Amino acid sequence: MRRRSYLSFLLIILTVALAACGGGGTTTGSSGSNGKAVINWWHIQTGDPGRADWQKMANDYMKAHPDVTIKITILENDAFKQKLSTVMQSGNPPDLFQSWGGGVLFQYAKAGLVKDLTTDLQGAWGDSLSKSALDVYGQDGKYYGVPWDMGGVGFWYNKTLFAQAGIQEPPKTWSEFLQDVQKLKSKNITPIALGEKDKWPGHFYWAYLAVRMGGKDAFLKAYNRSGSFADPSFVAAGKHLQELVALNPFQKGFLGAAYSDQSNLMGNGKAAMELMGQWAPSTDKNAASDKKKALDLGFFPFPTVEGGAGGPNDVFGGGNGFAIGKNAPPQTVDFLKYLTSAQNQSKLAKDNVNLPTAKDAVSQVTDPLQLEVVKTVNNASYFQLYYDQYLPPAVAQAVLDGTQGLYANSTKPDAAAQMVEDAAATSLK
Repeated sequence: MRRRSYLSFLLIILTVALAACGGGGTTTGSSGSNGKAVINWWHIQTGDPGRADWQKMANDYMKAHPDVTIKITILENDAFKQKLSTVMQSGNPPDLFQSWGGGVLFQYAKAGLVKDLTTDLQGAWGDSLSKSALDVYGQDGKYYGVPWDMGGVGFWYNKTLFAQAGIQEPPKTWSEFLQDVQKLKSKNITPIALGEKDKWPGHFYWAYLAVRMGGKDAFLKAYNRSGSFADPSFVAAGKHLQELVALNPFQKGFLGAAYSDQSNLMGNGKAAMELMGQWAPSTDKNAASDKKKALDLGFFPFPTVEGGAGGPNDVFGGGNGFAIGKNAPPQTVDFLKYLTSAQNQSKLAKDNVNLPTAKDAVSQVTDPLQLEVVKTVNNASYFQLYYDQYLPPAVAQAVLDGTQGLYANSTKPDAAAQMVEDAAATSLK
């Protein structure tokens, strides 16, 4: 899963020691009392099958490498970000930790807090991975992380509810999308499920609209400071979002709902659609009260927006990956190679949770819904990494806060864009 906030802002840290030795407060590797190398691994897989899969992979590696002990610390998404930021500021990163690439990772690299993996990736390991996925973790010819999975965001919709509203095919344009929202409402069907308490699910709409309105050029110019996040395309994104908000398309209380509530609505057929990543079908199914009942879901790309400069095939998304802390024991690289091997990546294809990045595992994706995402990503003329992951923390937070203000009608589109620009002016010097 990408960054599931099942228990938003939960600050309880669950530490799982996968070997007999206890403890979990140390972030960097060391030699244990028995002479073993200790790898401290932090991730956010709070639920199965991901959590169980990674635990088994760690156990299997330790069985094959008795000189290595792997300690796993599992944190909820927001707690992970807060905890990681704290240890990074102290200069004491975990040995292996979950990363989404982009600006945050590059800041850590600039500060010398993560290992440069460029040399390690030369040859078989690098060749085995999807280049587009790997590039998210690279800058200026150097790589500071590797991908675990990759995918794109789009609309997952309940075919039965669409049919009840007389919608024969998914919308292709923003105007058609708004019309379909009204059709669903006319049949007393909640058009869209959204857990905006967690903020990140809601930022998908504003960011995707910005991609459609400004395209690659607007974002990169703003990021590289030859442009601005207050430029017209970003303001227009906010205006289009508030067009949607004005239709009251979300469930009652969506501003106080968590992502888990969003999944619950979709999993139990209480909402017609959600804008979410490739993990949605699995997450929704796990949230359903009747897990044996099949979900009649379909997928369609984010609609094009009339008058926008972005391409119709531009995709907004990302995936999970890993980076290695500066003080990690040498065995960490070998474990990461094992973790991202086609053998282990095949679990993603089998469980239909996320899309693998190992080339030899991608061919094993057979689920029709996931194949739709693969098709969308493969046809992308431009791939935009999640704003709240590509951008530095302060700018990402401005995106999340500004977007939430748009949903609450407490912030106007130009003010929301200016919030992001003000943060960028300080953080992207």
